[in-house]
Amino acid sequence: MRDFFQILMSEGIYSETFHNKSEGTYLLFGNLFEFISIDQPQKVRGRKRDVLFINEANEISLEDWRQLVLRTTWKVILDYNPSDEFHWIYDQVITRPDADFYQTTYKDNPHLDETTVQEIERLKEVDENFWRVYGLGERGTSRATIFTHWKEVDQVPDGFKLYNVGLDFGYTNDPTAIVLIYTDGESYLMDEVLYATQMSNQELAKILREYAVPVIADSAEPKSIDEIHKYGVNIFPCKKGADSVRSGINYMKGKKLFVTSRSVNGIKELRNYKYHEDKNGKMTNQPVDAFNHFIDASRYAITWRQTRPNYGTYAIG
Repeated sequence: MRDFFQILMSEGIYSETFHNKSEGTYLLFGNLFEFISIDQPQKVRGRKRDVLFINEANEISLEDWRQLVLRTTWKVILDYNPSDEFHWIYDQVITRPDADFYQTTYKDNPHLDETTVQEIERLKEVDENFWRVYGLGERGTSRATIFTHWKEVDQVPDGFKLYNVGLDFGYTNDPTAIVLIYTDGESYLMDEVLYATQMSNQELAKILREYAVPVIADSAEPKSIDEIHKYGVNIFPCKKGADSVRSGINYMKGKKLFVTSRSVNGIKELRNYKYHEDKNGKMTNQPVDAFNHFIDASRYAITWRQTRPNYGTYAIG
């Protein structure tokens, strides 16, 4: 709003007669410009408009976006710095067939002063991620995200065979995750079979009996492992502990990873599984204990045979 009125004044066309300061509106050449800050729901669900311009659009929620679009009759323009690694704009807006996308950088802005240009270019040496976002206009990446090298596929590629099944126990609040692990001998593919709460051991056993490979489960649940074994499942406990978590993560980071498109919860976890940062923003080597049910199940199954190299590889018959 400050920029808008500064431009009007610099062009000599500002008039207080057309400026309603209490409502944040201005009448320009028969067009009503209204400035709103969408910090309250009633503002989002206010009156309709022909053109909507959203500044710093990545700061609003998907629900706010939907409500604003429903009340816009002609065109919507969004501007934003792509500082988020994942955002609804990338999935819900840019992919629309009626959307045009323009990627610009500071070099496209003739109004920047030299000091600002120098500060932006200094980011090359200061922060690689900030330079990607504010210098190159590329989507940002979180330094804390643990797995960044995985690829989504629609189906199991040729040459991959079923390797192990991973099982991470949950019940009331945390989901139980079952993940099939496939390998071609070098890479691993993760395929989500189950991600649900309130699952009994008998129900889990019924699912797991379908697969003729070892099931590697969370060793913190020895009673559940024993019970599932009694139901006829070839199940083993994983190695547990902070060191095994770190070594397992490092092992997986050293391999090509694939995940099936149907693994919707697994993909969400891979995008959000991060290292803990201390109060000074310094990265630690400890993962945050969140978004890790699918990932833990995968890690159990991928790394278990590293201490059992002669166990063999099986395919579903």
